[in-house]
Amino acid sequence: MFKSRLLLVFVLVLTLGVFLAACGSSDGEEDTSGDSGDSGGNEETSEDSGDGDFSVAMVTDVGGVDDKSFNQSAWEGLQAFGEENGMSKGEGFDYAQSESDADYTTNLNRLVRQDYNLIFGIGFLLEPAITEVAGQYPDTNFAIVDSVAEGDNVASITFKEHQGSFLAGVAAAKKTNTNKIGFLGGVDSDLINKFEAGFIAGVKSVNADIDVTVEYAESFAAADKGKLIAADMYSQDIDVIYHASGATGNGVFAEAKDIKNSNPDQDVWVIGVDRDQHEEGQIGDTNVTLTSMVKRVDIAVQDVTQQAKDGEFPGGEVVEYGLGDDAISIARTNEEAMTEEIVSSVEEWKEKIINGDVEVPSTREDLETYLGSL
Repeated sequence: MFKSRLLLVFVLVLTLGVFLAACGSSDGEEDTSGDSGDSGGNEETSEDSGDGDFSVAMVTDVGGVDDKSFNQSAWEGLQAFGEENGMSKGEGFDYAQSESDADYTTNLNRLVRQDYNLIFGIGFLLEPAITEVAGQYPDTNFAIVDSVAEGDNVASITFKEHQGSFLAGVAAAKKTNTNKIGFLGGVDSDLINKFEAGFIAGVKSVNADIDVTVEYAESFAAADKGKLIAADMYSQDIDVIYHASGATGNGVFAEAKDIKNSNPDQDVWVIGVDRDQHEEGQIGDTNVTLTSMVKRVDIAVQDVTQQAKDGEFPGGEVVEYGLGDDAISIARTNEEAMTEEIVSSVEEWKEKIINGDVEVPSTREDLETYLGSL
């Protein structure tokens, strides 16, 4: 009897040991599979994303994330969101750089495979790629900046650039000594035509006799061409150039600073775009940046990202930002150049626009009608 009980205890102990060993093996295998990134691990990450492990990324256009303009502003918005939520680059938010148009779809697909919850396409050039990829991945949210794309999982972010450009035109008209002003666009398109139309309307509203020369570089990443166009404009006694050309505009600043270096008494000014580009115009103790039409892409990107994280993503909607949202403004950083008279005039026109007393044209056709009413 004693031997039987002893044998029973031995069997129970042996069974319990095998059971515990099996449990330990199971836990180890589960941890390993989660780290290896197999299908089970990806599924778990997807579930966690909905419960708080939110992630967001953006695809730049060819201007690049350090274009000192549009893409950089968008990236700053993601960085601000990341900082507020305890994230770091590559751990919650990131970007993919596009060297050419061919990279757009490739970059979007790569970010989808990396399980980002929200993916931005920065710039209207990415609209076809966003539409295509968003249609293939309905469970991923996308946002396009500066264009409108179809899809319940796509938010379209637009701005009233023509309003801010109008105010830039007012500032330019008040600053010019030659009554000759230039506009340099990146790609001749509906979007950049909004900048052009608003700017010319603002100039002409102050002084209809001012000549405005319009040129397009047909690129947002051609600083060398921007410099050549600026050199030609300045040589024709144009003393203020407004650029809406992304990284191409870096060439405008370079040319203005070169001129100022060789002839400090010559007045040449640049009006920046998207970000406050005051730093780009610094040369010694002076600065050639008159002002900038600040388009708060960063605020829009941060806002839409927060909505997505909070479960309120505006999929299928067009979200528009303008003067009334403080998402469009005119920089006053160069206090010496932006005199009290210029600032006062800009504020007067701003109030007229916000109150609806002035309907700023956003197309060349609307511009013709507007100019005919002056």
